[in-house]
Amino acid sequence: MDATLHSPPWTCPFCALLCDRFSVARGETLTPAGTSCPRAARGLAQFGATPSSATPMLNGQPADAPTALDTAAQWLARARQPLFGGMATDVAGARALYRLANACGAIVDHAHGRSLMHGLTALQDRGAFTTTLAEIRNRADLIVCIGASPSVRYPEFFARCAVGADAAGVGPAHRTVVFFGCEADPALASRADVEALTVPLQGDLYDALATTNALLNGKSPRETSVSSMAALTSLIERMRAADYTAIVWTPADLPGPHAALLVEGFDRLLKTLNRTRRAGGLALGGDDGGASVNQTLTWLSGLPLRTGVHRSGLEHAPQRYDTARLLADHAVDALVWVASFGADLPPPRTAVPTIVLGHPGLAAACADRAGPTLFVPVSTPGIGSPGHLFRADGGVVLPLTPVYEDTLPTVAAFAATLGEKLASRRENAA
Repeated sequence: MDATLHSPPWTCPFCALLCDRFSVARGETLTPAGTSCPRAARGLAQFGATPSSATPMLNGQPADAPTALDTAAQWLARARQPLFGGMATDVAGARALYRLANACGAIVDHAHGRSLMHGLTALQDRGAFTTTLAEIRNRADLIVCIGASPSVRYPEFFARCAVGADAAGVGPAHRTVVFFGCEADPALASRADVEALTVPLQGDLYDALATTNALLNGKSPRETSVSSMAALTSLIERMRAADYTAIVWTPADLPGPHAALLVEGFDRLLKTLNRTRRAGGLALGGDDGGASVNQTLTWLSGLPLRTGVHRSGLEHAPQRYDTARLLADHAVDALVWVASFGADLPPPRTAVPTIVLGHPGLAAACADRAGPTLFVPVSTPGIGSPGHLFRADGGVVLPLTPVYEDTLPTVAAFAATLGEKLASRRENAA
């Protein structure tokens, strides 16, 4: 099949940067045109040039749409404590799933809930100074990447911030990018307008961050895991001199179970800098609709992810309402797993009845499960259906334009119909 081009505007839904600067070519599979981003290529490769004709599967056997709907309603009606996990969907899907959670008293968590909670916990406890991609692009003359280079998970990050080949005439004339405890991005090494530096560590990022905070506040640290104090001292001097410092981290790459303490450390750096300069932090996370679902739940309920929408009221329990912990403790008796963006988020292994609203590529993983499993293939926002997603920096919501018109239902449509089916069952039983 000859490749044909789907022209912009098209927003890529396969990472939280939501790049909207390239288009899609339709050959045997979909491919990105105008970018070399491996995440976009990997995400698009999971879709054919024409819409999928996948059908529901019940315990590995084909089922028609009415049977799938009836089965899902029966399982949720019988459940005493359902869990909505995965939650890889867009704003409309999150709205419909929240209404469904109200109808059955479900707990709601995201597949990336653990990394999302690092920032949420620190924000709830200490507050935060945040920045945006546009602020970094237009103002930041010092970018400090802590723990991991942003380009490892987000290949387009530096291009989006006008650091690199397309930077001419955008933002500060000269930028310094410091890689604190991680390898420098090799793409920046040859840039005359970018000074790329590294601050190596001997081990513990927690100790190194405490040292940085102490030095920035004019105090003498007791010990440090920074292998080059000269490099760290130079970083402190650059922070004090910069017009705008952006501190960037990737929550999924932060070490240890107490990474919220690291985020609090970043916030302390930012608060100190903002006494005399301008500075902001950017957490690069919220993939697979995580940022969008969290925003949607917060404005609908007043509480973020890891909240139980119980009949007795709302309960936010960020440690207890972790998907893996709930399943390990046998604290739930039904699972609704949502993974509409690709086949990379299979449902966890569990014996409880599981309803999967997912990419057609998840059919095989759902068929190979021990417990009762209903698989319903759904449309992917930005591929087969329109939608909206929040970007990683939180303040921008972007529309998703489909590449073609899908034959599959959206998550929002199926969840709404399932909610109506549950209400009808209750009326008939009354």
